[in-house]
Amino acid sequence: MTDFFTRSLIVHEQLRGKIGMHSRMPVKTADDLSIAYTPGVARPCEVIAKDPARAWDLTIKNNSVAIVSDGSAVLGLGNIGAHAAIPVMEGKALLFREFAGIDAWPICLDTQDTQEIIDTVRRIAPVFGGINLEDIAAPKCFEVEKQLQDLGIPVFHDDQHGTAIVLLAALINAAKVIDRKLTDMRVVINGAGAAGTAIARLLRCVGHDPSVCRAVLDVVVCDSRGAIHRDREGLSPEKTQLLAYTNRENRHGNLADVMDDADVFIGVSKGNLLKPSHIQSMSAQPIILAMANPIPEIMPADAIAAGAAIVGTGRSDFPNQVNNVLAFPGIFRGALDSRSKRISEEMKIAAAHALAACVHEPTAEMILPNPLDQTVAPSVAAAIHSVATKTDSP
Repeated sequence: MTDFFTRSLIVHEQLRGKIGMHSRMPVKTADDLSIAYTPGVARPCEVIAKDPARAWDLTIKNNSVAIVSDGSAVLGLGNIGAHAAIPVMEGKALLFREFAGIDAWPICLDTQDTQEIIDTVRRIAPVFGGINLEDIAAPKCFEVEKQLQDLGIPVFHDDQHGTAIVLLAALINAAKVIDRKLTDMRVVINGAGAAGTAIARLLRCVGHDPSVCRAVLDVVVCDSRGAIHRDREGLSPEKTQLLAYTNRENRHGNLADVMDDADVFIGVSKGNLLKPSHIQSMSAQPIILAMANPIPEIMPADAIAAGAAIVGTGRSDFPNQVNNVLAFPGIFRGALDSRSKRISEEMKIAAAHALAACVHEPTAEMILPNPLDQTVAPSVAAAIHSVATKTDSP
């Protein structure tokens, strides 16, 4: 791991940025200049002034996404601020281009005020076809995303929904491998932030058509104080809302207590929190998806030795990497191509099933496609486009 850190620093020093702008048209002659800029550029401006929707046809709006972060919850690094978040947002922009052909721009805001973030995104929105909110801490991220759903373009917090979509795809295929039904599974989620909340909502089909989404039997969400239950005092509004669709049996206690007879453990918290004894108390053939980075809640070898049937992490050096790059490029590609105004709940389910279907014969070592698989984004994009077309049709 130290080698990756050192090599990455060297590459960043050499490149001084992983992305850059390129020109789509030449400017070699006075004629080129007159078309690209003045006087010719006045005509498309006049057309757009009469009909703002024409910006989709005449500008970069049709293929541009803003990656907006305040640097308050970056990877496993925490609140490192706007400047330190730039390398991550650049990396994400690079992945947008490589996997979906989308021009994405790192927009790292030097504010962590909720309303200022909302206002800034509103002001920059005209040039973009979508907004990818990234690495904004909970609970602020919930309000930012909610307040921006009326922009007329998709506003999607990837740490929430991208993670949940990839996780659901992994669980769909893991269930196939061990011949179980999702609807019979009890799930424990360790981590009640943005990702944990979104995963809980998606697994319990909150806001989804029950004919399309099959909910797991129950989800118990744990934070640093243990299980979130109805008798706990001092819960935040966000954690109180979780109880509307989680912990049906009102289980109390710490992580070890609620792991008894659970079928699935999902970690979006901190490294080395899950013990072999926790896994040994689970049901037969347990599924462990330990996604804390860079150190997972339990190392795969230890989980398997404790009896786990399937293990996934957020890391690329182990099988079954649960990585958002499997979701967000295709989601935005499909949304841009269909000019969707938002990413609907139905789109999230469709994306998860399309991603799961990319693995034709799942095994314990392969419940998700390789993050470098170039066929994934087009498959997810097609699913998003299909839902958008159906939804927008008369």
